[in-house]
Order: sequence, then structure tokens, then C-alpha cells
Amino acid sequence: MADKFDVIVIGAGPGGYVAAIRSAQMGLKTACVEKWVNKEGKTVHGGTCLNVGCIPSKALLETSHKFVEARDHYAEIGIDVGEPTPNIAKMQEFKEGVIAKNVGGISALFKANSVTALEGSGKVVSDKQVEVTGQDGETTTYDAENIVIASGSVPVDIPPTPLTEGLIVDSSGALEFDEVPKRLGVIGAGVIGLELGSVWNRLGSEVTVLEAMDAFLPMVDKDIAKEGQKLFKKQGMDIKMGARVTGSEIKDKEVVVKYSDANGEQEQTFDKLIVCVGRRPYTEGILSDDVGIKLDERGFVFVDDQCRTNVSGVYAIGDVVRGPMLAHKASEEGVMVADIIAGHKAEMNYDAIPSVIYTSPEVAWVGMNEQDAKEAGIEVKTGSFPFSANGRALANNASEGMAKVIADAETDRILGLHIISQHAGELIAQGVIAMEFGSSAEDLALTCYAHPSTSEAVHEAALAVDGHAIHMANRKKRK
Repeated sequence: MADKFDVIVIGAGPGGYVAAIRSAQMGLKTACVEKWVNKEGKTVHGGTCLNVGCIPSKALLETSHKFVEARDHYAEIGIDVGEPTPNIAKMQEFKEGVIAKNVGGISALFKANSVTALEGSGKVVSDKQVEVTGQDGETTTYDAENIVIASGSVPVDIPPTPLTEGLIVDSSGALEFDEVPKRLGVIGAGVIGLELGSVWNRLGSEVTVLEAMDAFLPMVDKDIAKEGQKLFKKQGMDIKMGARVTGSEIKDKEVVVKYSDANGEQEQTFDKLIVCVGRRPYTEGILSDDVGIKLDERGFVFVDDQCRTNVSGVYAIGDVVRGPMLAHKASEEGVMVADIIAGHKAEMNYDAIPSVIYTSPEVAWVGMNEQDAKEAGIEVKTGSFPFSANGRALANNASEGMAKVIADAETDRILGLHIISQHAGELIAQGVIAMEFGSSAEDLALTCYAHPSTSEAVHEAALAVDGHAIHMANRKKRK
């Protein structure tokens, strides 16, 4: 009989490895199953996030941003560097190094916390057993008091643009280009599409983004989304809204994409095409047919508010369950589930999960936007502040964007914070903490902020909610 564990986690992505480490810290005998192998065929941890998602994309976003800074903006602040040239091979080498450091760190954390790393594909074969099939095909069955499914998600394919080696790629393939495509098409103006489009646009590609929806970034506050669309267009990205892709054809190593928009049937030719139309939960081979774990109509594992499935002792977290497909949401669910298994009371505030688009400037938000709050029948008051009036942003030569606070008009409680700016992904934490503690706009307004700092824009936006911003002319209230 193989070892018996208190907890077996299937999947070592940001939800799974965090759940495993937390479980071990709670004194539970824990194992984590992972099937992901790197280019050398070696099992690595971190899942999509660390290997082909969040981390490698940020490495390329940062290097391409530095290239644009050197090419277009250093001279503005008195630094002459000549004409910089992107070295794609070196950028890819840097990206791979970042991945290696991160995945190696998780393996070290497993050892430090006495988490048993099981290599292979995990499958729930009963409510108390996990079958692990190694790369050599050998199968071992382990007993577990509790099982956590953290199998993640995979990119969605669409029939009009089937993936074609080196020409039509998904988000993972877009991180592996060895040269800058002259004409790059991106299907989908969501988070991933805008980030990957930004990388290659900065490095010299003519980028066209085809988005089927008519509204740009509908989950973001309209004022912030409008500002973002204007800035991305200024950077050279051609974002076509209401463009529904109907087909594609490979001709002489080029991709001809057919789409329809308000002007009728259209056709455009690209050197490469990235398909970024979303992700779907990954459950193939994870569940034995007789286990009885329910999936919802979209293929997600059905769970309650505390990530319990319908089978006692089996939990599911991260992209494979409802809610936003975000690494930090998965991690926090992992902590919650581990604490519950250990006998503690735990819950998660799903109203205070931040989202970030790592473009330049970054777009970040938490909570409700103004339009959604109004649609929900909530009377709101808002305050906005432009970074062009913030001293630190001007000194940083990064004065584009704004911060906007949405508050309940009756209670003053903060309902949302939306930001577009340099480092918006860092600034948004203020809104997350404020919402976590049920703060009012006045709470932020009465808080002392460091000067000079870009955080002061959030402070001023909170002051502006009641018309008291100091460093700009406040809007006069209608009588």
C-alpha cells in the first residue's frame, strides 16, 4: 500500500502549491501531484502562471517596456543612449531564467515544509483515493483524508482559427516568438490580448486587435476604459471593436483572417496571429466517472462558497471553479481550504479581489464600477484625480491616467477603486485593504499619505468624492 496522506492536492499551480504548503504548515501530512514537465522533460511546479502565463509574460512586458523607455523617453529626461535594438534571443533567455528561479523556489518550499511532491497525472478515483500515473505509465494509488482539485485551466480554441504551428498560436505560443512579426493579429481585447499585443507592439510589430464585443473592457469603469483605449491607440495598437472573426486561411506562410464588423465582411493578412479569447476549466482525466463530483453547465467543478464539492472531503479551487481566473484568487482559496481542513473557520471575501492589466500604463480595479453600481440600484458618488496633477508622476515622466473612487452616496462606504497609471497594479492594494475593512471614502481622505508618491492620487480621488480635492479644481455640485 502506498503512503496515506491527510491532504492530496492535484495541481501545483498558484492555487495548488499554496494549498499544499498551507496544509503542511497546519500540521497535515500533505502531498501535491503535478504533471507539468519543462522542455527538458523534468517535472516543474507553478502551473500555467509560472511557466507560460503571469510570470513569463511579465518578464517580456518589463523588458519591452524598458526598450520603449530607452528608445522614446530617455532623451526627454536628459539621457542619450543612441538607437537601442531589441535582442529577442536575450529577452527570451531572461524570461526563461525568471521562470527557472520561480519554479525552483516552489520545489525548495515543498522541501522546507515537508510537502511530498508526486510526479505524474492525478485522478480522483474515489472520495478518499487519488491515482497518480507517472510519465513511464506506472500507476500508484494513494489514500487521502481530503483531496483538493487545483487542475487549472487551458486556452479556448475557436473553430475559425485553428492553431497552426508557428503561425496561429495561443497565449503560450505568443511567448515563444524568436523574432518580431511585422504584422501581428490578436483576437480578443481582454487582459491577455492587450498584454501580449503590447509586448510585440513595443518591439516593432504592427498590431491589430480584433474584439467581437462592442464595448472596450466592459468590466472596467467606463472612464478608465475610455482613457485606456485612447492611450493604447496612441501607442500604435489598432483595436477594432465589434469585429467578429469568421474564418482564417494560411497562404504562403501568412495568415489571412476574415471577420465581419459594422462595415460588412473584412479581410486582413498577418505574419502571425494570437488567439486570446479566454480560458476554460481543465478537468480532462481528473475525475473518475463513478466519483460523482458535479460539474456545472460550463464545465467548472461545482463548489459552495468555501470550495467544497458535493462529495465530502473533496474540495476544488482556482480556475477549475467559478469566479475570476486569477492566480491570487486561487491562492487565497487554497489558504481558505487548508484552514478549513485543519479545523479552523475560514472564508474568503470575493468582493475584494483585485484585477490588473499589465500594460503601460497599467489598468487595475477592485470592486464595482460606477455603471454596475447604478445598474444595481445603488446611488453612488465618485471622485477622480488625474496623475497629470501628481508631483511624483510628473517627476517619473509617467503622468498619464487617473484614479477613481466609487462610494455609496448614503453610507460613504467604498464600493470600488479603478486606476489607470504607472504601477496601478501596486496602487490598487489600497482599495483592496480599504474594502476588506469596510472603509469609507472619508477614511481614505483622512489618511496621511507619503509625499511625494503616486499613492497621493488615490488620496486626492477619495477627497474628490465630496468635492474636497486639494490639488485640482473640484467639480461644482449641481443645485
